[in-house]
Amino acid sequence: MPRRFPLAGLLRLRHTEQGRAAAMLAAANDRLRDAADARVAARRSLADRADAQPIEDAATLSAVAAARAATRGMLEELDAVVRSRRTEADAAQEAYRAARRAALGLEKLEEHHTAAVVAEELRTEQNALDEIAARNRAEGGAR
Repeated sequence: MPRRFPLAGLLRLRHTEQGRAAAMLAAANDRLRDAADARVAARRSLADRADAQPIEDAATLSAVAAARAATRGMLEELDAVVRSRRTEADAAQEAYRAARRAALGLEKLEEHHTAAVVAEELRTEQNALDEIAARNRAEGGAR
């Protein structure tokens, strides 16, 4: 019966942690993408409003100025959200890399263990074949 990798449980745990980190990274990247899309949409909205209507009086000018100021404020807030989400995505990326490194070390140990087990099985099989061959030679020589 082949020897089981003694750290198999820990390796499964590391793979689970890696999967969780990958899911968190994907979610963080989605949130970052959503924030960046909202920022682009707000910029387009600001650009569209500039060309939307002619300014004919002071009231319209005041309304347009207020709308542009509000949109600029919203853009600043969206920029802050994008920066925050980028920081979150960077942290999630680093967590994924750390989880991957932890799993990779154990995967290499498992590969070495598997190679050692296979070598031991082959050695045992070869010893048995050598013993059978030696016995057959001894029996054949005695006849």
